[in-house]
Amino acid sequence: MKDRIHPTRRRVLQGMAGAAALSAFPRFAHAADPIRIGLILPMTGPFASTGKQISAACRLYMQKNGDTVAGRKIELILRDDTGLAPETTKRIAQEMVVQDKVTALAGFGLTPLAFAAAPVATEAKVPMIVMGAGTQVIPQRSPFIVRTGFTLPQNTAPIAGWAFRNGIKRVFMLVTDYAPGLDSEKTFQARFKELGGEIVESVRTPLRNPDYAPFLQRAKDSKADALFVFVPSGEGLAVMKQFEERGLKQAGMRMIGPGDVVDDDILESMGAPAVGVITSFHYSAAHESPENRAYVDAMMKANNGMRPNFHSVGGYDGMHLIYEALKKTGGTGTGEQLVEAMKGMKWMSPRGPMMIDPATRDVVQTIYLREVKMVNGKPWNIEFDKVENVGPGG
Repeated sequence: MKDRIHPTRRRVLQGMAGAAALSAFPRFAHAADPIRIGLILPMTGPFASTGKQISAACRLYMQKNGDTVAGRKIELILRDDTGLAPETTKRIAQEMVVQDKVTALAGFGLTPLAFAAAPVATEAKVPMIVMGAGTQVIPQRSPFIVRTGFTLPQNTAPIAGWAFRNGIKRVFMLVTDYAPGLDSEKTFQARFKELGGEIVESVRTPLRNPDYAPFLQRAKDSKADALFVFVPSGEGLAVMKQFEERGLKQAGMRMIGPGDVVDDDILESMGAPAVGVITSFHYSAAHESPENRAYVDAMMKANNGMRPNFHSVGGYDGMHLIYEALKKTGGTGTGEQLVEAMKGMKWMSPRGPMMIDPATRDVVQTIYLREVKMVNGKPWNIEFDKVENVGPGG
């Protein structure tokens, strides 16, 4: 008769075996082996646009810069974590380290997923490049995390100053109830109140299957000067539709916030109702620079006319960071050596000047103030001002 192991004990034993495998896995490379980058993204589910944008940008970077670095072949391994289950993200990260023997983990579209994978990166001593998730504390979860996307305080602080300087004194806030939304809420409230502004009310909506209509009605009834909105990438379309249906713009209420709500990926679908929305953000597909014009053209040609968004540049710059660190370490660096090579790195991105802060392993970049305007019959986020060298704290 076979021994029977209780399901709970079996899971504990499997977890111990996984941890042992990670700690025992040798983190060095042979020059003949390919360098594998494990890309973990939500390719299906409600946050699939994030995965679509980041994966397309990573492939474009390889297409433009080749698939060989320091004499080593680069392989990109993409896995779908659906964006909804942190335990799935962690399991995929473990499999990539142990089975696929990746040199780096990358992607991570949402904060809970980045948190889940952080212990895997630490245990295996593998660089973890956060291209999407924007909660400020993420790099503190592992000494192997380096971010190439953005932080919510970084993207939120400038809009607070702009709002107060431009006659907005009373604000109703609508934020998604998870870590990035709370980061954004805290930053805006602190900066706006410091200047003398009033927060009429702040409401938090659920991350999954939110219905914005009752909250938007409360905002309208408050007669605030503006509605501040933070929702994750992809949710802006529903907010804008109900903002229009409830007549908030007609009632004289402006919409402001970080740029997620008017994400370039869905801005065309919003159409005229989005015109006039003012946001602060680290990227616009309409950014005027030779690097960005070339990037937008290449992304649209390679992806059936898809307009690149802010998540895409997180992916594109993440690949640049990995490539440059591999060059610095001769293609055979350990995880520690690769992370060390990434610290302090500077380059010109499609978004503008970029730097990895050596102390925090986080991104320092220019934040732009933008207004949605119609250009040749299509809505675009048109930049009209900027704040340079903004650190992760805003």
